[in-house]
Amino acid sequence: MNLVPLKLVTIVAESLLEKKLVEEIKRLGAKGYTIVPARGEGSRGVRSVDWEGQNIRLETIVSEEVALKILERLQEAYFPHYAVIAYVENVFVVRGEKYV
Repeated sequence: MNLVPLKLVTIVAESLLEKKLVEEIKRLGAKGYTIVPARGEGSRGVRSVDWEGQNIRLETIVSEEVALKILERLQEAYFPHYAVIAYVENVFVVRGEKYV
């Protein structure tokens, strides 16, 4: 089996950003993504009321070049204004052509 090394970019953000984030990652080269509801506690504390909305966890598997573009865009446009975190992991996938 041939495994292809790629990057898994995970973004945890306010759900109101879902549409914008999906547009951004696709514009920067992501071929697909997965979104699930997320909750937890971080530097901004725990959300205590429903009207603030839920968080989402957006994951995409991309090349290193695309991963860096996504992180740069998040740093530039989202980190200063929204409750957003992001991290990158090394992954190995089968059918690597689906992601690049």
